[in-house]
Amino acid sequence: MSHELVNPVPIKQKYFTPGVYALIIIALNGLVFLMGRFFFGLGAVTNLNNQYPWGLWIGVDVAAGVALAAGGFTTAAFGHVMHKEEYHAIVRPALLTAMLGYTFVAIGVCVDIGRWYFIWHPLIMWNGNSALFEVGICVMIYMTVLYIEFLPIVTERFIGKVNLPGLLSALNKPANKILRLLDGGLSKTMFIFIIAGVVLSTLHQSSLGTLMVIAGPKMHPLWQTPILPLLFLLSAISVGFPMVIFESLIASRSLKLKPEMHILSRLGSMIAPLLGIYLAFKIGDMFIRETFVYLKEFSTASVMFSIEVLWGVIIPLRMFLSPKVLKSPPLLFTASALVVLGVLLNRINNFVVAYTPPYSTRSYFPSFGEISVTVGFVALLVLAYRFIVINFPVISLPGKQTAQPKKYTIRGVER
Repeated sequence: MSHELVNPVPIKQKYFTPGVYALIIIALNGLVFLMGRFFFGLGAVTNLNNQYPWGLWIGVDVAAGVALAAGGFTTAAFGHVMHKEEYHAIVRPALLTAMLGYTFVAIGVCVDIGRWYFIWHPLIMWNGNSALFEVGICVMIYMTVLYIEFLPIVTERFIGKVNLPGLLSALNKPANKILRLLDGGLSKTMFIFIIAGVVLSTLHQSSLGTLMVIAGPKMHPLWQTPILPLLFLLSAISVGFPMVIFESLIASRSLKLKPEMHILSRLGSMIAPLLGIYLAFKIGDMFIRETFVYLKEFSTASVMFSIEVLWGVIIPLRMFLSPKVLKSPPLLFTASALVVLGVLLNRINNFVVAYTPPYSTRSYFPSFGEISVTVGFVALLVLAYRFIVINFPVISLPGKQTAQPKKYTIRGVER
């Protein structure tokens, strides 16, 4: 039996469900604390101070958000650059997840910095010696590229369907003409943005690790290493496919669709080697630096490091080697969720747990307001994802193959 797909279509489901109402309440709770942060300052909502200038918002909303959005560039590289056309069905959902993820990363940075109204300064005040400048510029450019890559989905949705009422009806034909011109231009130039997206994402994934290398002795030895940029890049690549599987299975359950297990299982079979490479570098680095001695300390750092490596890398690595796991949606979801949680914990460990400023008088723990804002952002992301897949052609449904043009791909030698 062949597993072929129809063109991506909007999913015919009602938007409001009991789960959506719960997410709206969570999001509103986060927005309340967010307004408090902007009206009364960081100190009114967070436990941040001069010794701990960053905390949960940078560790989760920014660092983890960037890593977990890596599914966008890994699937783009795999589906378009490497000509794996059987995986095109997952490219659009992964692109949407990456676009929303980076949008909330940008919002997270804006929320965390004290003078948020100066967030545009890096555009005109360049500092080539700053790793943070490189991260900021790359994230801004890559987010722009993601929105450009999403434009074909918008043009596909509205071409020939613009029907403005009343006096605005005179704009229907010009709007359709503009959409067709935009669609035609994108079909000829999209390969540039696909390649740019892959390159830009690899740059700032590793640069986030550079930020913590600069921290030097403020970082716990279990995480502080000269190869931290490489480890950040490898972990982002390793979590790309698990994140795609994770969100695909959740979306299938929420939208009452049958998951494309023939695609997700193939993705799952490629995760174990990626995790193995990451684990080899991480353990090898520990042997070279002789940091295993710190695991003997029964401290917060040693416990968190052990949980990160055992539950976030070793156990899912073993699971992805099992054919039974690859064929079972619940087990495949569990293994993917462990990798996602492992990378999330890795970023929290690097930016929060491992960071200890000199002469600190107290430790840092996020306030209820910080947690509420972060959870609220996640709720808003899920709500936005559901709205877009219901109204735009993002998800492909199982069925007979149609004559879908292979637009927006990188042309190569036909085999």
